Amino acid sequence: MSTFTRKYISMDSDKFENNVLLSARELEIVELVVTGLSNLKIAQVLDISKRTVDNHISNILKKTHTDNRVELVRWALQWGKVCMDNVNCCSLPQHSQSEEVSELVS
Repeated sequence: MSTFTRKYISMDSDKFENNVLLSARELEIVELVVTGLSNLKIAQVLDISKRTVDNHISNILKKTHTDNRVELVRWALQWGKVCMDNVNCCSLPQHSQSEEVSELVS
C-alpha cells in the first residue's frame, strides 16, 4: 500500500467517527443497500415507491455524513449496523426455556 493511500484512508476514516440513530426503516434500507440492491429493487422489496427510497437514502447519507453507498456500507460495518457474509456478526447463544428456568432457580 502506498504512503498516499495510507494517508488518504487515515484521513477518510475520521468521517466515520460518529454513531447516529437511524429509524427502523432506515436501518432496513441500509441492510438492503449492503446486499447490493438498487433503489428500484429496494422499493420493490419494501413495496414502496423508488422516490421514497431515494429520499430515505438521501436522509441516511446526511445523517451518517457519508457521500455515497460505498461509504455508507463502510460506516454500517464500522458501527455494527449490518452483518455481511458472517463478518461483523454477533450471534447470541441459544438457550432453551428449561435452561433459563434452571438458571433462575439456582
